[in-house]
Amino acid sequence: MINSLPFPSEEKPSWSPDIPDGELYYWPHFLSPREADRLFDRLNSKIPWQHEPVTVFGRSYMQPRLTSLHSSTEKTYTYSQLTLHPQPMTPDLVLVLEKIQHHYAHDFNTVLLNLYRDGQDSNGWHADNEKELGKHPIIASVSLGEARIFHLKHRQDTTQRLKLNLTHGSLLVMAGALQEHWLHQLPKTARTIGPRINLTFRKLI
Repeated sequence: MINSLPFPSEEKPSWSPDIPDGELYYWPHFLSPREADRLFDRLNSKIPWQHEPVTVFGRSYMQPRLTSLHSSTEKTYTYSQLTLHPQPMTPDLVLVLEKIQHHYAHDFNTVLLNLYRDGQDSNGWHADNEKELGKHPIIASVSLGEARIFHLKHRQDTTQRLKLNLTHGSLLVMAGALQEHWLHQLPKTARTIGPRINLTFRKLI
C-alpha cells in the first residue's frame, strides 16, 4: 500500500513496483495530450538549449543531447566535470513544478532539461547522485514528445532490472535510496523517431 504522505492529491501513481533499495512512482497521464503538446512546442522553441562537452573516465566528448538548467536559486550544478549555471525558472516551468507538487510533495528548486533530437541522442548509465543533491535525492521526470524506453538496473543485484516506456505527458518520480543503489539510462535506438524533451526536477542544497 502506498504511503499517502508524499501524495497530496487523489491522483495516486498508476505504477509503483516493489523493488529493493529505492522507490519508483509513475503517472502515465500526468499531462493531458493537449497540455503536453503545447508545453513541448513552447519549450522546444523558447528554452536556451546548449550543447556542451562532458568528461567521462578521462575522455571528453559532446553530450549526445542538448541541455538547459533552470532554477529558483543561483547554485551551480556539476556532473561529468561540466558545471552548469542556471537560468531563471520560466513561467511554463513554474506551472509544471506546481502541478508536480500536487502529485508528489517535495520542495524541488531546480530543473535540468534534456532535448533528445532523434534516436541517436541518448544518456548512458548513471545515477543522479552529485554532491549538490545531498543524500538520497528525489528526482521528478516529466517526458514530452517521442516515447523512449528507460532502463534501470541495481548496482549489486544483477537480477534486478526494469524497463519503462516513458510516454508523452508522463511523470516518473525516483525516490528513497534509488540513486545510491540503482543506475538508469536512456539508450539509443535505431528506429527513426522524433524529438523528446525530458524535464528532471531536483533540489539543489
